[in-house]
Amino acid sequence: MSPCARAISTPRSWSILEARRPVEVLQGREAGPVATWLAAHPEVEIVTRDRARAYAEAARTGTPQALQVVDRWHVWNNLTEAVEKTVGAHHGCVKQAYAELPGNGGERAVPPEPPDGYLDVHGRERALVARTTRRYAEVQELVAQGRSLRGISRDLNLDYYAVRRYARAAGLEELLVAATHRTTLLDAYKPYLDERFSQGCHNASLLFREIRAQGYQGSASPVDRYIRLLRKGSIAPPPPRPTPKPRKITAWIVTHPDNLRPDDAPDLQQVREACPELDATFRHVRSFATMMRDLRGDRLPAWIDAVPEEDLPHLHRFAHGLRYDLDAIIAGLPVPWNSGQAEGRTRE
Repeated sequence: MSPCARAISTPRSWSILEARRPVEVLQGREAGPVATWLAAHPEVEIVTRDRARAYAEAARTGTPQALQVVDRWHVWNNLTEAVEKTVGAHHGCVKQAYAELPGNGGERAVPPEPPDGYLDVHGRERALVARTTRRYAEVQELVAQGRSLRGISRDLNLDYYAVRRYARAAGLEELLVAATHRTTLLDAYKPYLDERFSQGCHNASLLFREIRAQGYQGSASPVDRYIRLLRKGSIAPPPPRPTPKPRKITAWIVTHPDNLRPDDAPDLQQVREACPELDATFRHVRSFATMMRDLRGDRLPAWIDAVPEEDLPHLHRFAHGLRYDLDAIIAGLPVPWNSGQAEGRTRE
């Protein structure tokens, strides 16, 4: 058999794996064209893919003789997404724990959250926060009435996927975290601004020029807004250990403990002690990572069964979805095949 007939890879970009090159790009994301293409190539032995069900069905229909392999990167990426949603849902208890740390409250005023928080510079609820709160309440009320997600989408004139996000969220806090904790160009310079402000420099224009000389690429407006927030906080310095943002906590959880920076390990431990659900998430992630590292696909069914024992709905959905692809995921652990050579090489 020719090496070029050994295996194909990835939805949309079908690639000869051994030759490491795409050979054809199929239009759309439907199962039909993929199954037809595969049926015309009975020499295919291995199909690597992500976890999209359309491609799983296409492979089963078009080339039942081939071994399906789910790409390990996609499985880990799906787990990371579930972890990030879980962290967002439980970020409130993390914030509470950090607020109670020595030095973080009581003996000195702490400035309000910067412009990425819930309030604007005038102390009023941000429009984004109010809109998210209102839509969450509307969607949850209609879900409780038994309405379908598509029906709710029509009634509220909202995108279907937005409605699904509001319906599946573990709580309002999860949505507000995603909406309010966004990286900005100013973030890296806030410690310097805090220090200069506490030294008595409250001139936003001067501080803008100082951080611009240090490499800040943004405009003066965010600096002005941030300094106005600090003025409302009675010139207080930031807490010694600020609450970590959800994305950072997610990165800590999915990183091997040996690879964490020394100053991150104590914060991860603080998070785990503050929230039993995030501690359980950490333990499930480490167990999953060990299983993948050791190529022990035989442990996957037990891992899937263990997850529902915890109150972790986003991990529940991830684990439930693994059952559909169980054989392909297990088959993908010990083999060298993956979709990497085709990722990013084709266009819509």
